[in-house]
Amino acid sequence: MSDLQSRSWTWDFKNPPAAIWPLLADTARFNEAARLPRHKITEIAGPDGVVAYFGEVKIGPFEIKWQERPVNWVSEQFFEHIRDFSSGPLALLGAHLKIEGNPATGGATGTYTLSAAPRNWLGKLLLATKFFASSGETFGRMVAEADRYAAGEAPTIFSYAAPETSAETRTKIDRMVAEIEATPNGHGLARRLAEHVLTAQEVDLWHIRPLGLARDWAVPERHAIELCLQAVKAGLLELRWDILCPRCRVAKAWSGGLDRLPTGAHCSSCNIDYDRDFSKNVEASFRPAAAIRSLESGEYCMWGPMSVPHVRAQIHLKAGEVREVPGRLLPGPYRLRTLEPGPECDIQHDGLNFPTHIITADEISAGDAAQPGLLRFENRSNRPRIAIIESRHWVADCLTADRITALQAFRDLFSEDVLRPGDEVAVGRVALLFSDLKASTALYQRIGDAAAYHLVRDHFAFMADIIRHHDGAVVKTIGDAVMAAFAKPEDALQAALAIQRDLAERDAAGSDKTIIIKLGLHQGSSIAVTLNDRLDYFGSTVNMAARLQGQSVGGDIVLSQEMVDDPTVAPALTGLRPQADRAALKGFAEPLTFYRITP
Repeated sequence: MSDLQSRSWTWDFKNPPAAIWPLLADTARFNEAARLPRHKITEIAGPDGVVAYFGEVKIGPFEIKWQERPVNWVSEQFFEHIRDFSSGPLALLGAHLKIEGNPATGGATGTYTLSAAPRNWLGKLLLATKFFASSGETFGRMVAEADRYAAGEAPTIFSYAAPETSAETRTKIDRMVAEIEATPNGHGLARRLAEHVLTAQEVDLWHIRPLGLARDWAVPERHAIELCLQAVKAGLLELRWDILCPRCRVAKAWSGGLDRLPTGAHCSSCNIDYDRDFSKNVEASFRPAAAIRSLESGEYCMWGPMSVPHVRAQIHLKAGEVREVPGRLLPGPYRLRTLEPGPECDIQHDGLNFPTHIITADEISAGDAAQPGLLRFENRSNRPRIAIIESRHWVADCLTADRITALQAFRDLFSEDVLRPGDEVAVGRVALLFSDLKASTALYQRIGDAAAYHLVRDHFAFMADIIRHHDGAVVKTIGDAVMAAFAKPEDALQAALAIQRDLAERDAAGSDKTIIIKLGLHQGSSIAVTLNDRLDYFGSTVNMAARLQGQSVGGDIVLSQEMVDDPTVAPALTGLRPQADRAALKGFAEPLTFYRITP
């Protein structure tokens, strides 16, 4: 384009690329802080499955429309973004950011290039006057703010003017904070959450993720989750269930309750249909209650590396193109795929030279290793493709449904939030604990019915407290027995150990009201259902856990093979010497091996 104009700016950062990249590559946050207007995005799938992206916005008297080119980037190294306009003063607008480490200072150097071409006389006038100078001034200010934030010298990433809060809303907030802190779920964090809701950028409020708050605030994850759940009850937040696309990880369907949760969704960006799984792609997220702070509709940026942080590289390739770009990726599991629907290839990267990402008409494969410091892409098909390298580590801040529904605070506060009758949802993994009292009949005879009744009731409270503090939940009680669920098997084992050790200490104290508890633990896949108006689990994993409890002699813990083999459980088993046993269990065709430990 002959009339294309460009300007570049270079800055030196005190912080390394890993610290600067997440701030400057978060284009939605950057655009909001720069006070750019929201815009509407339309996604249109072509006959070949490729999706085209169109944007539009009204600025003053101008209706501006454009087509988005998918962004190219390699995480922590560069991104480039181009828009082709069909109306408005410009014909093209492009941005390119390159970040390089500076070994001499331990910081980084960033170069930002802005390119634009006029579409008409107004565009020529715009580019000839203050467009580049004004843009450079804004970028320079925000880059300096990001560097100060990364160095811990500023409380927020960018200077941002939060909307004004009325005196009436402030009074409501004060009442809500007091209400939350009056419960066991406030943890002294309610005021901090309220200020976050009132003052944070909108990009931080579309999806308030408790695990992200816990990391940023340096508090236990359970405390942040319980805080958000209680804030929903107080009217500060709203809870929603998102069904994330398994490819782009963006929510394409959602509901305000489990009883309205869709069975699946269609992702227009990836042009695929997908199902739901509590452990994989059903996320519990929060946002401000509309009466406290309403969020405007629209997008600050359709594309941006931090919108899909699991995508480590995204590169557009012409038909038949071979392209190499600078890039180094850490060791770990990765998936090679394209933005367009199609096959995928999973690899394990050793941290050395990354294999070539090869695309053919009907296959994705890993080829020979690229040269050191480069990522190599080959499009052997006869049409343009967008190559993606995706980290298989799940998004760290995603609070999946299997985890939140296995917390006692959720069960206590949202007992009515259950699946509709007849509905069932897959749960990829859940750890289940079954307990029972040993010789309960003899206990009633020894201390009397009334005393035994109160002892059993107290034992339920004692177990529920330990289960809650180990990030689990009591699903139900059955006579003298308890069924509890945990999202993590290591939490289930730690809870079981705490139960038996506490009872052993009571027994050593010589109490005549000591009880003996039998415990069985198993983990595996399950089905979430609604039974007796509560969220419950169904399947062979439940049956196995119950049968293992039957193998307990009391005072011990019986573990399945799956529990003992789990690497996250191994540290808690150190020094306990699990003893293998084998027996035929009711409902299972073959005898099964299990393990017994005595704390």
